[in-house]
Amino acid sequence: MPGGSKLWRQKYRFAGKEKRLALGAYPEVTLAEARQRRDSVRRQIEEGIDPLVARKREKAMAKVSAEDSFERTAAEYIDKMEKEGRAEATLKKARWFADLLRPAIGSMPVSEVDPQLLLAALRKLEAKGNYETAKKTRSFASRVFRYAVATGRAKADPAHMLKGALVTPKARHYAAILEPGKLGELLRAIDDFDGQPVTKFALRIAPHVFVRPGELRHADWSEIDLGEAVWRIPAGRMKARRDHAVPLSRQMAKLFQELRALTGPNGFVFPAFHTKRRPLSENTLNAAFRRMGFGKDEVTAHGFRATASTLLNESGNWNPDAIERALAHGFSDAVRGTYHRGQHWEERVRMAQWWSDYLDQLRTGGAVLSLPKSTPASANT
Repeated sequence: MPGGSKLWRQKYRFAGKEKRLALGAYPEVTLAEARQRRDSVRRQIEEGIDPLVARKREKAMAKVSAEDSFERTAAEYIDKMEKEGRAEATLKKARWFADLLRPAIGSMPVSEVDPQLLLAALRKLEAKGNYETAKKTRSFASRVFRYAVATGRAKADPAHMLKGALVTPKARHYAAILEPGKLGELLRAIDDFDGQPVTKFALRIAPHVFVRPGELRHADWSEIDLGEAVWRIPAGRMKARRDHAVPLSRQMAKLFQELRALTGPNGFVFPAFHTKRRPLSENTLNAAFRRMGFGKDEVTAHGFRATASTLLNESGNWNPDAIERALAHGFSDAVRGTYHRGQHWEERVRMAQWWSDYLDQLRTGGAVLSLPKSTPASANT
């Protein structure tokens, strides 16, 4: 070359066009090495591969691999989840899982993370006794790797290979009151609660509707139809990703009407104390229970679901499928789930009123067994 450098070049023809390929600089690349590279180019041409195009593809893939770290791929996957309308709580957890993995594999190309590297990161969580967190973090990592495979950034999901390698956590049950007398005591304590008005409304409503705490806290006034006495929760905020409707008893419709005068008519039904742009904190209700003297092993906000499920089933008044639909539980049988999607609504309306009347009787100290039973629901309701 004019500047004095010595470069190996190879001319070849592909699809009728003359092209030239760089094989390296002399003396870094010796004559013998240049001839080996020349022979490799000839083999590619014989196989119908354009060596220049193949070279560009390899460079592009190397660049993509270097830029597409696990951290960036995870962020892109979470962005995709957000565009799909996933609940904010779900996105928050996903970002938390990504943060847990960042120190160990965040900066690595997603295609270079192997099962052993990922397992080492998860073992650190297990070492702290966080077995459930380790399990869920592995599951999140698996979704990121599958996304990387689908977008051409990885060839396998190393997290899938770790199934069975982690400690299986013991099933966690939320503390719940299952004795009618104790439940009446809690309801009276709620009546006497002297905390923030919005918190007290949430405490009074929660036992009657038995939705998940996050679904309650994020309730929006646009979802509450007091004319039809129904609360319609969109799929994006439901764990099962299905729209869910909650029939409101007369007592609940009255409470929501009173609450609307305080926090409505737009935005969060249960806004935070300092701003209406955010809902109540996730710890607010449980903190209120502690203030009332109930320990965390006695009652939790999530435990109202177990309370309702247990006592409604024990009453013998209601079709178990209607109770499951009220709890927004899915069906393991997809066909059965489809068939029952619109079923039991009228029964659920009656059940909601019965449940509120029952809770009122417990709250006032009435005899539990004196509450009249409704006609048992038929299997075809």
